Amino acid sequence: MTDMPHSPFGATNHRSSRVIFGAAALGSMRQDRADETLRMALDAGVNHIDTAADYGDSEIRLAPFLAEHRAGVFLATKTGDRSGTEARASLERSLERMGVDQVDLIQLHNLVEEDEWQTAFAPGGALEALVAARDEGLCRFIGVTGHGTRICAMHLRSLAEYPFDSVLFPYNPSMLSIDEYRSDCERLRAVCAERNVAVQTIKSIARRRWADESAPHRSWYEPLTDPAAIERAVRFVLNEDDLFLNTTSDATLHRLVYEATFSWARNPGAPTAEELAADTAEFEIHPLFDGRELEVI
Repeated sequence: MTDMPHSPFGATNHRSSRVIFGAAALGSMRQDRADETLRMALDAGVNHIDTAADYGDSEIRLAPFLAEHRAGVFLATKTGDRSGTEARASLERSLERMGVDQVDLIQLHNLVEEDEWQTAFAPGGALEALVAARDEGLCRFIGVTGHGTRICAMHLRSLAEYPFDSVLFPYNPSMLSIDEYRSDCERLRAVCAERNVAVQTIKSIARRRWADESAPHRSWYEPLTDPAAIERAVRFVLNEDDLFLNTTSDATLHRLVYEATFSWARNPGAPTAEELAADTAEFEIHPLFDGRELEVI
């Protein structure tokens, strides 16, 4: 028994752990290390896994775990393809790689660019194909994800066209310091609350982009590593009842995220504005996206 909190994941009837296992962390791991990482997540009370077709070998690394624990986890993956034919093929390939007959959630990955949005929603596009796949039983729910300063506004547009079951976007103090992004985020969360759409957040413990991209790293962005700062970052997200927190792709930090979650569950509360400002100054935290040259990864 752990202190991991769980909440209804939108209208899916699944009570998901407030911390979702971000399986991008498995993308370049050996199988034995992946097994250990997943075992730690299971022991921590995590019952929701989020992966994607383009997360390296992540889906392959999940297969042994799912062979034993499939019934106990909510399984989500993503496709970055926009045409119906390609999206269907991506989903089928994901099922084969993971050794499962069905995923709980298939998500349109990083749907933010106008031309890709138009293709995905058009007749013969990815959304139409995923709806058909859901009707055939290959998936149960459909979501949409993304990065960048425009994504919350694009999610609102997507929700106006189709009743997606979940959304995913960056959420941390540095991103919310951008006025337009914060406003879009607030509007999106209000719509999701009204429609019972699950809200997943990413980049909770992001510090900034790497100053030296050639340095060895496990994540495309530089994460916080100070335990106290990580706890404050985790508290910032979890103290918002409607939000789920997806773990970083740096698996060496997962234990700190779980411990921070347990601490919050035992003694809920958000960090003060002064504490967050101090972290921003001490650790030189900057938004990962700024709407210009840092908009994409």
